[in-house]
Amino acid sequence: MLKKVSRWTLFMMLAVMLLSSLFINAPAVQAVPDTSVLNKVNFSTDVIYQIFTDRFKDGNTGNNPVGSLFSSGCTDLRKYCGGDWQGITDKINDGYFTGMGITALWISQPVENINAVLSYDFGDSTSYHGYWARDFKRTNPYFGNFTDFDNLIAAAHAKGIKVVIDFAPNHTSPAKETDATFGENGRLYDNGTLMGGYTNDTNAYFHHNGGTSFSNLEDGIYRNLFDLADINLQHSTIDTYMKAAIKLWLDKGIDGIRVDAVKHMPLGWQKNWVDYINNYKPVFVFGEWFLGTNEVDPANHDFANESGMSLLDFRFNQTVREVFKDDADTMYGLDAMISGTNTDYHEVADQVTFIDNHDMSRFATGTNNRRVEQALALTLTSRGVPGIYYGTEQYVTGGTDPDNRKFMPSFSTTTTAYNVISKLAPLRKSNPAFAYGTTQERWINNDVYIYERKFGNNVGLVAINRNTSTEYNISGLVTALPGGTYSDVVTGLLNGNSISVSSTGAVTNFNLGAGEVGVWQYTAAAIAPVVGHVGPMMGVAGKEITIDGRGFGATKGTVYFGATSVTGTGITAWEDSQIKVKIPAVAAGMYDVKIRTSGAVDSNIYDKFEVLTAKQVVVRFVVKNANTVVGEKVYLAGNVHEIGNWDTAKAIGPMFNQVIWAYPNWYYDVSVPAGTTIQFKFIKKNGSTVTWEGGSNHVYTTPASTASEIIVDWQP
Repeated sequence: MLKKVSRWTLFMMLAVMLLSSLFINAPAVQAVPDTSVLNKVNFSTDVIYQIFTDRFKDGNTGNNPVGSLFSSGCTDLRKYCGGDWQGITDKINDGYFTGMGITALWISQPVENINAVLSYDFGDSTSYHGYWARDFKRTNPYFGNFTDFDNLIAAAHAKGIKVVIDFAPNHTSPAKETDATFGENGRLYDNGTLMGGYTNDTNAYFHHNGGTSFSNLEDGIYRNLFDLADINLQHSTIDTYMKAAIKLWLDKGIDGIRVDAVKHMPLGWQKNWVDYINNYKPVFVFGEWFLGTNEVDPANHDFANESGMSLLDFRFNQTVREVFKDDADTMYGLDAMISGTNTDYHEVADQVTFIDNHDMSRFATGTNNRRVEQALALTLTSRGVPGIYYGTEQYVTGGTDPDNRKFMPSFSTTTTAYNVISKLAPLRKSNPAFAYGTTQERWINNDVYIYERKFGNNVGLVAINRNTSTEYNISGLVTALPGGTYSDVVTGLLNGNSISVSSTGAVTNFNLGAGEVGVWQYTAAAIAPVVGHVGPMMGVAGKEITIDGRGFGATKGTVYFGATSVTGTGITAWEDSQIKVKIPAVAAGMYDVKIRTSGAVDSNIYDKFEVLTAKQVVVRFVVKNANTVVGEKVYLAGNVHEIGNWDTAKAIGPMFNQVIWAYPNWYYDVSVPAGTTIQFKFIKKNGSTVTWEGGSNHVYTTPASTASEIIVDWQP
């Protein structure tokens, strides 16, 4: 008996020692790698492939519409052609996307659309595009049911592919104020229950201010976009509905949201909506703010910097098209755009770059495929999140809508474009210089652009000669690549060759052939911490955010928000390439974020992180009888961060005074802290001259969760 006890005691002692060792040496909770499909707030390491669902692949003929809604063989590009979620799932499973290096799919708006065929001067049209919504809580049956959608998500995630949905809360469907029989009268449903239509809109769920002239921002926000029934997002019922609708899709496991027509919705409502998403299940959110050729709009930058979402980078798009497609600009213009956007966008690496999409003519013209390949190479190796429109890898051509929305003609994996993408897309994950790096011009003339991406000690060097008939001798090129010989990453697909670099960074002279593209890279383990991405870039105290980069080490260090340090349990995960940290209880405002390793080495600063006062709601502030002189505008100022903390330079505005309220009355929809008693006043600005409203501060307690309005008179 004594012998048995001794053995049992020895066994227990060894077991305790083993378990103790496991617990003592157990690492902190592991973060999700920055390259993982589970990292929903960071797309810097991804390449997005935009799919027009109805035009990609018909995987289930049983869900095709019948009658006049459908065009067999897709001969009528304004009708449904049969593409669906099953078709996308089939191509996920057969490896078409992974073979191309695609790690994110952006699909058409998945919600239920109207079933009507609408007649216009140009012919009949249907909702094949997904932008004529009727019920944001149901699926478009011609794309599939919820089971089909679940299957798509599961198949994508199994292949390491994220799924982004298009979402268009700006409007429902086309409607006419005086003709309730046109289409479906813009009717909006809540999971099958009718909420209301455009005519006889007694609940004021829609705006009734006519169509926009696109003359100014206010006109575009509060009037209809073309004939689309414009939703009144400021209405508390609508605000609640749109939050519940996006919650449904977030619960389905989506990884990102592309928001349609953000230029045509109030920034204040959109910021409050993104804050709702961030507090529920944060994902990457980017919007569409269209810019024309050579258009630079400060309001576009303000939206990207203040709304909590990123944008499709139309400045990148239009310049690349000018340089590579139309020969209307040179490489100097391209470099100026890269430099300018780096200054104008706070998080330029989060803006989604692209060369064409469903709202513009196709980049490919059928006459010079090398220009397509060059533009793709540029996009895939530049800052931002690369986006590729379906069929570009097959050189699909087409003019404006709907000619740019043809059915996918082929799934060839042997085209040069497909293989260029397959070589370059993986660099976003394997070399952080391409995902997070700074950009430096190294050699340039009208036709040649050689630029370097650098992140820590990781380097990428790219040379493009857009001239397909003239070669150039490249001399005097200097790079951060360490000394050695470097092979072209694209393995000669675009005629690139090896280069030699001396120990001082001088590149041996070489000829850059006509139409040639060369990509060379160097990767190495980090020798110091470098932050490459923070997301989301706004939040309330206590919410978890993700910091991605390299060289953080395996042991917890410190995260700084300004001078405030976060350690211990405030850091929920720490690994060499990613940290998850809770926002500390600091005063609301903008903060620099940096990390300090356990070895007391500081990273770079990632600036302009916004700590919010509290969860957000949208409030319309209205001031009546605020008369102004020529050049004078009215702004809102108050005692919380969201309305400037009484700093006139940070006051909200200029306020609007034409559509919802007319001069001398002014209004603005603002995202403000929920359930908070705030003080505010209005000011008039005329250049550097500021005139404060008189009287006592206005006092208002914001609602806990819904949209509202506060109306006051200007106090002389």
